[in-house]
Amino acid sequence: MNGNSEMLNFVFQNSQMGVNTIKQLLGIVEDKNFKKYLESQFNEYKEIHGAAQKALNENGQDEKGISTLDKIKTYLMINMETMTDKTPSHISQMLIIGSNMGIIDAIKNLKKYNDAEPSIRKLMEKLLKFEEDNVQQLKQFL
Repeated sequence: MNGNSEMLNFVFQNSQMGVNTIKQLLGIVEDKNFKKYLESQFNEYKEIHGAAQKALNENGQDEKGISTLDKIKTYLMINMETMTDKTPSHISQMLIIGSNMGIIDAIKNLKKYNDAEPSIRKLMEKLLKFEEDNVQQLKQFL
C-alpha cells in the first residue's frame, strides 16, 4: 500500500469512528443544545468519510474500515462510560480525548506521507482542522 492509500485509509477510518461514535451518542444524549451540536459534527464526519471513500475508489483502492473488534470495543466503552454519567460535560471530555488522538495521528501522517498527492493532503488537513475545531467547540460543554 502506498502513502496515498495509507493516508486516505487513515482519513476513512478516523471519520468512520467519528460517524459511529456520534451516531451512538445521539441515542444517549438528552441535552437539546448538545444534541444539536453532535448532529452537526455527525454530518461533517459523514462528509469527510464519503470524500475519503470516493478518493480511495478513484485511486483503485479498497477502503479498509475499522475492525469489528475495534467497533465492539468502542461501542462497549461508550456504553460503560455513559452508564452513570450522561452529562454533556462528561461526554464532551470523552470526545475531546478522541479528537486529540485524531489530531496527533493526523499530524504524524502528514509528516510521514509528506509526498502524498496534494488533494489527499488537503483532505487530511481538512480532517485535522475539523478535529482541532471540535476540541475548541466542545470546551463550552465541559
